[in-house]
Order: sequence, then C-alpha cells, then structure tokens
Amino acid sequence: MPSLASLRAFEAAARLSGFSPAARELNVTHAAVSQQVRALEAELGLSLIIRSGRGIELTADGRALAAAVGDGFQTIQTTIAAFANRDENRPVRVTSTAAFTSEWLMPRLRGFWTLHPDIAISLHPDSRPLDLRREGMDLGVRYGRGNWPGVETRLLTSARMVVAADPSLVDGSGRLPIERLQELPWVLMSDWPEQRAWLESIGLDIDRLHVTLVLTEELAMTAARQGMGLVVQDKALLEQDLASGRLILIHDREDSLPAYFLVTAPGPLRRPAQIFRDWLLNQV
Repeated sequence: MPSLASLRAFEAAARLSGFSPAARELNVTHAAVSQQVRALEAELGLSLIIRSGRGIELTADGRALAAAVGDGFQTIQTTIAAFANRDENRPVRVTSTAAFTSEWLMPRLRGFWTLHPDIAISLHPDSRPLDLRREGMDLGVRYGRGNWPGVETRLLTSARMVVAADPSLVDGSGRLPIERLQELPWVLMSDWPEQRAWLESIGLDIDRLHVTLVLTEELAMTAARQGMGLVVQDKALLEQDLASGRLILIHDREDSLPAYFLVTAPGPLRRPAQIFRDWLLNQV
C-alpha cells in the first residue's frame, strides 16, 4: 500500500489540475507535491500524470486511481465528520465522588443549564479515581494535592476540613475550644484515615471521643443534620448547610491543601466539555 502522503498529494493534484494549487491546499511546497507524485508512480510502476507546461493531464491509469482515491478520501472524511457530530451531541460525562456530586455540583447545575440549555451533562458518581480515557469521561473532579500522573489538573475549590454541627447540639454556639469538642458526640466515617489524622492534628484524642461510625460521607452529613453529633467535612460540601443555617461552623483552619481539582486527559476537549469546564472554573 503506498504511503498516505503520496496518495493525498496525487489526489489533490488530480482534483485541482496542478501541483501549485495542490501545494497550497496541503500547505506544502510545489516541489514536495511533485516529489510525492513521482514516488507514487515509481512505486506503482505506472505513469499517472503527464506534465504539460504549467498544468498536468491524467493518464488512463491516473484517472482510474484518482477516482478510487478520491472516493476513499471522501469516505474517510464523511466518517470522521460523523464521529465529530456524534461527539458534539453526546452528553458531557463527569466523574466525581457521590458527596461532591450531590452537595457541590448538583446545586449549581441549574445555573449552567440556564446559560447552556442545549448541553447535556451526564454525572457519574464514583469514589474511585477513574481512568478518564478508558471510562469515556470528559472531566473528573479529584480530591487531593493535584499531583497525579497522566492527567492535566486545575484547582477547582478548596477542600479544607471544618467541623460543623446542628445548632441545637451546641446550644447555638459558634466556634468552640478543643476541650469542648472533646466532650461532644461525633459522627465519623469508618474508613477515612485522612479524617482521623486531621482531627488529631487539631489536638483531639480520637480514642477518647464518643463516636458513631457510618459508611459514607452522605450518611455522616445526614446524621449531623439530625443533631446526632459533630461532623468533620470539606467546607465546600457544606456550603448549602452553612448558608441556610442548618449546620453551623464549629471549627475551621485555613489550610490551602488538600483541594478539589478538575482533571482532564491530555489533549483537546470537545467544545461542550470546554464550555462546561470553563463554567465550573468560574464558580469559585
């Protein structure tokens, strides 16, 4: 099979009746097109083009090959255009944790659809850091320090941990000293070592806390809203609760990391995904 470059040069020269217009279309030199066509003729052992002054004429073999190659390139172009149209119309697929999806992302989507009602968003909550390309995801939101290999990252929003509670649990008090936090009941996740390390870092003795363990962040926040105990959570996921007064802030520390990062696979994004990405980055 001859090289694609030589076939492309021949097809353009045949269709445009000259090396110069073919060179302009392919953004190469006249000599490059002529050289590719000569190489194709040598490989096939056929005369395809008769050079006539500044123009060219096709031999019978040249006309046959030009028709076949032209049809082939048109089929390729049509297929690629169909791929592009399909990709432009499919929903933007976004993966993030269930808690981030429900507490941070979902409350903002109405604003996006007000601006872009024609762009569909498909949310895929998952606690695992998915391989974006393999799983067909356009965007991901990950929690951490933003130094993951194989993806491009952009800071989305702070994920610093805070302590919050139902106002009735603490008699409406706001910030409390560590000694008081040590005495109150807590609702914590059973498998979140970072949470335990953070509580210890602010001076709490974890082994002496009165703790109710639950399996997920969502259950911990639900229990805290019912006044069952203090909850430690990323402040970004408590925005709605704190704004409405359903929970109040008990302890805060101005940590810059960890954070939530918007991640994409290397390479270009589809236009709908670009629009959603840029909108997300403007939400903070």
